[in-house]
Amino acid sequence: MEKSPLTEAQENFISKVTARVTRTTTRSLADVLGMTTFKSIKAPIDMPPYPRAIVEGFLVSCADTQNASEETPTEFRIVGRVKPGDESCPAWQSGEAVEVVTGAITPESAVAVVRPWDAQRNGDTFSITRPFAPGFFIEERGCDIQAGQVIVESGVTLNAFDLGQLAGMGVVEVDCATPPTVALFSSGDEVIPHTEVLKPGSIRDGNSIMLTAAIKEAGAEACFAGIVKDDFDHFVGLVKKALSENDMIVISGGTSVGGRDFISDLIKEVGELVLDGVKMRSGRPLIMGFADDKPIICVAGHPPEALRGFKLFGAPAIARLLGQALVIPEDAV
Repeated sequence: MEKSPLTEAQENFISKVTARVTRTTTRSLADVLGMTTFKSIKAPIDMPPYPRAIVEGFLVSCADTQNASEETPTEFRIVGRVKPGDESCPAWQSGEAVEVVTGAITPESAVAVVRPWDAQRNGDTFSITRPFAPGFFIEERGCDIQAGQVIVESGVTLNAFDLGQLAGMGVVEVDCATPPTVALFSSGDEVIPHTEVLKPGSIRDGNSIMLTAAIKEAGAEACFAGIVKDDFDHFVGLVKKALSENDMIVISGGTSVGGRDFISDLIKEVGELVLDGVKMRSGRPLIMGFADDKPIICVAGHPPEALRGFKLFGAPAIARLLGQALVIPEDAV
């Protein structure tokens, strides 16, 4: 299938973004949602950590069941009970059994759970009419995860399930990649802070709030560098300073046909222009480049197009900075 111009542009740009994880941070498990693992995490224990019953019934030694049949039922006497939370299971002798509740610990020897409807109970005794194989309705220790097994790979964005799994294994801290920092500029003579009174001919800067949130969602820290007027030399100076302090630059506005030369020349002044005028489905162009191997992404000023452009190029670029695999997102609109 032939690739669209947008997909080709994404692959061309995003594939050039390299990991910039030079710092790590150790965070409490409760504080790592959405962060990226710096190294793989191995299971410290087996899961489940002990054999346990997966149904309620009666624990029996399998050897005691081998001669059971319809003609010659085998009888057992109930001598104890084990439930979830008990540290051990009561011992029993041949011809005896222990009542068990779902989730309770069981011995590691050849035992089975006889379900109530597989037995004929009479007070403290019950009888069975067939043999039972070892491990019948028992989860063996480590049947889901074995100690030492990798449970979360490096370069993975931690989600709620990951946190729950790690907590269940007793993990309290995780080594994560320090989030890259992204300097964000809004550009245009007509743009004013969103807190100011709207004047004729001006527009409030909603993009900085929106893109700051999008940058954080992508796993980076956003540093709003301000609203910049259309002063080329001043803008170049600000971008150079931002490049010295951050891992990536995002600029909203100034990518329409009338302002394209301004932004393109700006990128050429500080680095290398890679993509000039990427066509979006709506016809809005994007402009991108690199300076000192740091990505510079310029999206449209129109808010829906700004967010779309960021999600198609900015978010995957941040993922690459964090050392994650190359993923090309699809245009959802």
